Amino acid sequence: MENEITYDDLKEHQHLFTMAPSFILRAMAKKNSNLVRKFQPTIESHLNKMNDEQKGKLEVILDSDVGDLQNLMKQAYIRTKLKQYQILADPKNREFIEINLNELRKLI
Repeated sequence: MENEITYDDLKEHQHLFTMAPSFILRAMAKKNSNLVRKFQPTIESHLNKMNDEQKGKLEVILDSDVGDLQNLMKQAYIRTKLKQYQILADPKNREFIEINLNELRKLI
């Protein structure tokens, strides 16, 4: 198992990043919304269906520095031009990411 998340990992799950239109994601990030809490039952269901490789990648994400994750999102935005990646890469949205990662850690 790899100890880092790559652009290929993001690309494999790109549909998850584009489920919410960019204007909605931007508003949620601006408010530092706790999306994990809002969608807890759905997230728990998904967590229960994950295979070992997916669980390993999730652990890497949860153990990663938010700045490193945002750099990866920036790389993904440069390659794809998807606004959702740009929003998540914005340093102003660091707290939004931290809140949701911390909440996810509590679930696990």
